Amino acid sequence: GCPTEWDGVSCWPALPLGQSRAVACPGPLGDTLGSPEVPPCPAGLIQRNCTAWGWSLPSPPYHSACPLETLGSSNDTEAMARHFVTMKVLYTCGYSTSLAALLLAIGIFSCFRKLHCTRNSIHVHFFTSFVLRGSAVFIKDGVLFSDESIDHCTMSTVTCKAAIAFFQYSVLANFCWLLVEGLYLQTLLLLTFTCDRSYTWGYVLIGWGVPMVTVGVWVLTRLQYDNHGCWDDYSSPYWWVIKAPILLAIFVNFLIFLNVTRMLAQKIRCPDLSKTHKQQYLRLTKSTLLLIPLFGVHYVVFALFPEHVGVDARLYFELVLGSYQGFLVALLYCFLNGEVQAEIRRNWGKWQRSMESNVFNLATQDFTA
Repeated sequence: GCPTEWDGVSCWPALPLGQSRAVACPGPLGDTLGSPEVPPCPAGLIQRNCTAWGWSLPSPPYHSACPLETLGSSNDTEAMARHFVTMKVLYTCGYSTSLAALLLAIGIFSCFRKLHCTRNSIHVHFFTSFVLRGSAVFIKDGVLFSDESIDHCTMSTVTCKAAIAFFQYSVLANFCWLLVEGLYLQTLLLLTFTCDRSYTWGYVLIGWGVPMVTVGVWVLTRLQYDNHGCWDDYSSPYWWVIKAPILLAIFVNFLIFLNVTRMLAQKIRCPDLSKTHKQQYLRLTKSTLLLIPLFGVHYVVFALFPEHVGVDARLYFELVLGSYQGFLVALLYCFLNGEVQAEIRRNWGKWQRSMESNVFNLATQDFTA
């Protein structure tokens, strides 16, 4: 039949002789360059037939089905190239900042013994998932986009598939630990701020085990039924093996957030609540409001939309703004945490007293000598 082909605009998977295939207009190009007089690009379909002489010409032509007339302008092409380069620089800076902050936060929680508890242990796992996600983005960019001459339509190596599989695992693990943070906050309220270690292994299984099983099923499915390209296409129906657990985690977290807000409101309105407990609940309310982006509530905006809807906004939101999410997590859970600040001050004072004592001992020894 006809082999896989990249025509400069779309990727056409291999097809047996005598059959035809239709693909949608490329979403990012249509959203960026489409004119208001023409329907959105994803509504258009282009069809090609596999004949004895090879692939037929696109029907209807791209310029009729999709608003791509402006692609002939070098200025528009250069502007689009600058657009994506700028976006890459922004999310690279974001992930680099997040990685530095997260590694420092993990070091702080690991070094100070008094900070070792179930709550902070969950925070460390959560930080680690963000570290993996940021690292996976850099690895994926390095493998897939390091060489501009690579044809991404026909590229199908073990390395690129492994990079995509690691990336999907990191993203899914990040959403699962986001869910664990929501579950744990709700558990704290239900157990009246009691730190219960009996749930720790359950949280670990949710955070790391569920993504491992899910990605394993996805890898086996792609190997068996859809083993072409680098597995970075989101048009494949098997993408739902990854997307469904992510959507489930997002909406369960959204429900948990609403429930936590309701429980806090009820406790604060309680007339029998002491002033100390009321201040404690008010602090928790403030932290809960700050946790809105951490709970993934903002992802609900895009969760039910198809991948080609709002591509430009989705790219900015998930790549650029999402790249700083790890920094925000480290800031809220570690650097602005009063318990962490008190422990750092205590150890800093202890270290200063130790240094002063050493200097005094050295001076005394010199005087005696």
